[in-house]
Amino acid sequence: MAYGTPKDLDDVEAYYTDIRHGRPPAPELLEELRERYRAIGGRSPLLELTTAQAEGIAERAGVPAYVGQKHAAPFIRDAVARMEEDGIERAVGLVLAPHYSMMSIGDYARRARRAAEETGWPGELRMVESWHLEPGYVSLLADRIREATQGLEATDPLVVFTAHSLPERILQAKDPYPDQLRATAEAVASEAGLSRWRVGWQSAGRTADPWLGPDVLEILDDESAAGTRSIVVCPCGFVADHLEVLYDLDIEARERADELGIELARTASPNVDPLFLDTLAEVVRRNL
Repeated sequence: MAYGTPKDLDDVEAYYTDIRHGRPPAPELLEELRERYRAIGGRSPLLELTTAQAEGIAERAGVPAYVGQKHAAPFIRDAVARMEEDGIERAVGLVLAPHYSMMSIGDYARRARRAAEETGWPGELRMVESWHLEPGYVSLLADRIREATQGLEATDPLVVFTAHSLPERILQAKDPYPDQLRATAEAVASEAGLSRWRVGWQSAGRTADPWLGPDVLEILDDESAAGTRSIVVCPCGFVADHLEVLYDLDIEARERADELGIELARTASPNVDPLFLDTLAEVVRRNL
């Protein structure tokens, strides 16, 4: 399962409306989102990458795979309906996001179970709640940081680990999301031998609620003021190239870094790296 993406610019309004629980966005917000998609070429590669990831995992795990998205077709309910049609008796629910939150992985699980009730699928669904400390994933991120560092003038840049921000209210419920992000960062920093690193957030929503911070743009400002001149961003909460990586980091954050005179690099997304797919296939096998 993955968050979903519009198939083209004409599909952005329906996608945005679904995110807003059926409430159409204001025209200026809709145009702003469309402009972001235009800036990355008119569309995101997320669905193609998610499908390729699912196929790679299925091949390695020796089971069929069904792709369901949260906010765009094919929806999670579509995947569950196909499972019912195909007579699937047991399934592993794997969200392509490593860290658990009741608002992220928990919501995917609720949607999948609701879809099972609506379609009449009688099978057993076992959800993978998190895989943020899988050794293969930690090693992959450590390697990507080494690769990103090689292209910089500085030999010891600051590494900033990021994930999608969520409303701060999750902290009141003792949601494990922030702790899991830090655990990933600590494990990768240890394996990569980092001496300078910190955790940050990105891509906060446009709501009245306060969201988890500091935002990566705030970090750039603060580190510039402190004299930092070289930064590697490791978006370890994301596993594929999509808007939050290709725009929020590669365009927005890079523009801010250029203004501040900071040398900025980003670790390459896992996408369909064979070692990454091996790791997730092992997660699926364990849960089967």
